[in-house]
Amino acid sequence: MRALVTGGGSGIGAAVAHRLADDGFNVTIADLEPDAIATELGATALRLDVRDETQVAQAMDGVDVLVNAAGIGSTANAPDTTVEVWENVFAVNARGTFLCCKHVIPGMKARGGGAIVNVASVAGLIGLKNRAAYSASKGAVIALTRALAVDHVGDGIRVNAVCPGTIDTPWVQRLVADAGESLDALRARQPMGRLGTAEEVAEAVLYLTTAEFATGTILTIDGGLTAA
Repeated sequence: MRALVTGGGSGIGAAVAHRLADDGFNVTIADLEPDAIATELGATALRLDVRDETQVAQAMDGVDVLVNAAGIGSTANAPDTTVEVWENVFAVNARGTFLCCKHVIPGMKARGGGAIVNVASVAGLIGLKNRAAYSASKGAVIALTRALAVDHVGDGIRVNAVCPGTIDTPWVQRLVADAGESLDALRARQPMGRLGTAEEVAEAVLYLTTAEFATGTILTIDGGLTAA
């Protein structure tokens, strides 16, 4: 079974690619820089900019399981967010996820079904300080996930999302540095007293690829952050 992971070159996407490969999937890593992880796994590397519809349409051929992990962040409130930053965050996080889903669904439908897992964020569920564009884009991913689930449940296509909390990845570390925050402060605000790992999110993604009665599910993996 062929699984394609966007943003699979690093962070959560790379952990997902590893976990799916371990479970026997034929993995394609689609990223701006996919080669290192693909070589490590013996997987297929595909250079893909999820903002480019032509590239996306070509990439989705024959995909049985799609994981949309490509994403970028922004650390600013609304007045300090430029239109250019807003549009770029939405272009990757929301438009990119939409394009991948749009172009993978016809093939899945023709083959009798498939599974899509979108990587959203707790930022799309609750308010996080200085994350205006990012939070809005991930809220869009959550709403899109539910809409697609309803539209395509009769086609045998399950569409779910994971909402990670604060995960210890280089991407989060860069965001923290940009916002002038500290990892120690982030750890302290977690009910579990630690950050999550990319591997823990990958386990949740794997579950959603195989959970036959789950569609439209928004699975929160945040160490209790949104429950506190």
